[in-house]
This record gives sequence, C-alpha cells and structure tokens, in this order.
Amino acid sequence: MDIMLDIETLSTRPESVVLTLGAVKFNPWSADVDTDGGLYIRCNVDEQLELGRHVQQETVDWWGKQAEDVREEALGDHDRTNLNDMLDQINRFVVGADNIWCQGPAFDIVILENLYRQLERPTPWQFWQIRDSRTLFGVHGDPRDKGAKGAHNALIDCFYQAQAVQQVYKEQGVKKR
Repeated sequence: MDIMLDIETLSTRPESVVLTLGAVKFNPWSADVDTDGGLYIRCNVDEQLELGRHVQQETVDWWGKQAEDVREEALGDHDRTNLNDMLDQINRFVVGADNIWCQGPAFDIVILENLYRQLERPTPWQFWQIRDSRTLFGVHGDPRDKGAKGAHNALIDCFYQAQAVQQVYKEQGVKKR
C-alpha cells in the first residue's frame, strides 16, 4: 500500500503555512484508490502564524485569482485542526505504508518535515520511502485531465495523482518486485 500526499499552502518556502492536507491510500499496480478512507485536514492557520510560519504575497495573490469555492475551501476559517492533532492524524494514516508519493517532494514533503521539526516531532516516514509523481509524469507524460474538477483541493488532487501513477505503471508494464 502506498500513500499519495498533497498540501495547499500560503508560500513556497519550507516554513510555509499549510492550509490543507490530503492523502489517499492506493496500490500503484492496481486500479484501486481508497477514496472513502482518504485523509483531509484543514490546518489551523492562526496557530502556524503564531509559530512564525511563512506567508508569501505572491501565493496569497495567486489564491485570490482562484474560483470563489476553491478559495473558501482553502482559506475559510471553518473546521480547522490544531497542529498536534493534524500530525497525529498523519502519523496514524501512514502506518504500514510502503511509499509516500507527492507531486514534487521538494515541496510537500519538505514543508511537512519542516513543520514536524518545528513542533519537535519525528516524521512518520523514512527518506527512502519518498516517491515523486512529478518526475514520473515528466518522463512518461502526464495522464491527468487538465480540466478536472476540484483542482487545488488537496484530497481531490491526491485522488487524481494516485490514479495517474496507476495509469503510468499499467502503460509502462511496471511490475511489483
């Protein structure tokens, strides 16, 4: 079982404020993505600001150009989870995972690991478990539908990225070792 992670943020720096986190479990060698058991967390922004986490004006401006429902989901104040509860949920979700995928580990994983360090918590994965769907899609071609509904919702992005990894594995005949 692998996990696809995605975050939405207020900056591109390692110490960025994390708005939302999504994660889904999937088997890259099959067509199953666990959408019912996915993890979606709306992170407490005020708590992160108190810790001095970074907000980048260019990113705030970019969010301002998104559709109203996308902005509200990412930036609205409702249903925010405190950081320790967020990390506890991530830790429980990744137990038993073989690999942790994301669309560019130099972004998602770096930001999450920075947050774990700031809160003096160990990360629930090892460096050798990290996989990069951006590189996979760059080499193969990106099979995702660019007009897919739900872009910039971390959980929906995870679902589409996991499905795309499965499609690439199937098209390339990647076999489990």
